[in-house]
Amino acid sequence: MSTLTITTLILFAVTYILMFTLQKFRPYIAVCSAVIFVLIGSLGIFDGYSYTFLDALKEIDWNVIMMIAGTMGTVYLFIESRMPNRLSDLIMSKVGSVKWMVVALSLFAGIISAFVDNVATVLMVAPVALATCKKLNISPVAPIICISLSSNLQGAATLVGDTTSILLGKAANLDFMDFFVCEGKPGMFWVTEAGALFAAMIIIFMFRKQNDKIKVTDMTPVEDYFPTWLLVLTIVTLIAASFIPYASNAKPGQFYKPDITNGLICMIYFIIGLVRQSIKDGNTKVVGAALKEIDYYTIALLCGLFVVIGGITRAGIIEMIGEAIAGLSGDGTVGSVFLVYSVIVWMSVALSAFIDNIPYTATMLPVVAVVAQSLSKGGITVNPNLLYFGLLVGATLGGNITPIGASANIAGIGILNKEGYEVKSSTFMKLGVPFTLAAVTTGWLLLWLIWM
Repeated sequence: MSTLTITTLILFAVTYILMFTLQKFRPYIAVCSAVIFVLIGSLGIFDGYSYTFLDALKEIDWNVIMMIAGTMGTVYLFIESRMPNRLSDLIMSKVGSVKWMVVALSLFAGIISAFVDNVATVLMVAPVALATCKKLNISPVAPIICISLSSNLQGAATLVGDTTSILLGKAANLDFMDFFVCEGKPGMFWVTEAGALFAAMIIIFMFRKQNDKIKVTDMTPVEDYFPTWLLVLTIVTLIAASFIPYASNAKPGQFYKPDITNGLICMIYFIIGLVRQSIKDGNTKVVGAALKEIDYYTIALLCGLFVVIGGITRAGIIEMIGEAIAGLSGDGTVGSVFLVYSVIVWMSVALSAFIDNIPYTATMLPVVAVVAQSLSKGGITVNPNLLYFGLLVGATLGGNITPIGASANIAGIGILNKEGYEVKSSTFMKLGVPFTLAAVTTGWLLLWLIWM
């Protein structure tokens, strides 16, 4: 192992240990670590390792950053219209207890997240949970964590649910319908929904004592429905845009969308809302108020993490992991196939708890193809979809283990921080770990039964 590898691994480990122990300072730790990675790469300390400031800027997912800023702005207008309170009244009048309120909001977020980016989903559904919890005088921490977990889970359900699904679709030559029925077998949608069912049981168990009855006397009045329509249009437009491929997935001559399409959609609707509200009020006070509501804590944390992950990727850490898995190909017996398949699933879970799943998935997809070919040489035909879908299950759901394992989790915790709630890693993991284990175990076993 080279000095570069050891140094970057130590820096990466220290970064995450500090973020777990000094939770109030997570954005500062992430940004400082990012600066160190850039300095190491810019000063040429290690031969063959270059990582300039411009390289770091390219590693930041500006699509996600713009989505967060735009959606938060629109959500501010949405909250000011009092529509979240109205929706919370409606939910409380239907579910009957706190337990079923949490389950209903989690499932609702999951349905949206199958077609809309996970971060945007959390930002749209969390305000309703906040309004509901305030009326019930209970902490919103656990409900919003469950919303984030459910959003991450359902990203694997469809081709357009998450970037990892899009990457897999291109590598395995799968289209939208293949996620429902693939080669005459149940696709990832049904595997994900089975995982969601068992994960929902975990939520029900965790909230089994929250059976306090909910009573609603009066519905909150809403005078301005325009912000609600803005959010609805945001969701509809994001769903429509999800069917247009990015440049990397487009066929020759096919129309494709820019990488920042989703971010632009969210920002455009936010600006429309600001202009309309300013004209309605006769002043621009709403602009300053909305900009103050954007969660710069979350944005700084994400930017820092994107740069850090880019740094270890350039250092070859993720490729090293992929090569280690490829070395387990074995002799092609059923036992060796199951071993390699299991390693791909569970190692992806463990790594995605700390490493962004997009560069990890992009690196592992070609490795998986090679592993599938190697395993098939032993006399047993191994369908590559077994390993592809196993990778997707592990990489997508692994981020649910830790509060910094997925952008949606970071966004949800950012919302709670703004409300004055400090979310400890242990608090998050009490829900995240059993939720993830239930969903991943279900998917891991189902995929094996379906494809072997």
